[in-house]
Amino acid sequence: MQTEEKRSLPRFPLEIPLWLKIPESEATVHGRTRDVSANGVFFYVNCTLQEHSQLEFTMTLPPELTRTAAIQVCCKATVLRVHEDKASGKIGVAASIQGYDFLPG
Repeated sequence: MQTEEKRSLPRFPLEIPLWLKIPESEATVHGRTRDVSANGVFFYVNCTLQEHSQLEFTMTLPPELTRTAAIQVCCKATVLRVHEDKASGKIGVAASIQGYDFLPG
């Protein structure tokens, strides 16, 4: 059975670190992306997030993706779904990017 693709833009498999600001907190946690697109991201963190929550994260896009120099970007996003893998202990988060700012190098 084939499922309908819901993504509007292609995702690129890209494992890079990200730094996530926890909603309603001053805490920042480290995460790692699994894949990235212009309007979405899937990443792993060690904390639980709530669906529909707003969050902000920063990551550095590598030259292979930007086709120039590495670029640090700060993204505002909404959590679409959270998947907790009991076997590995990983918490996967799919988020829709609402906006982003390129940070000075």
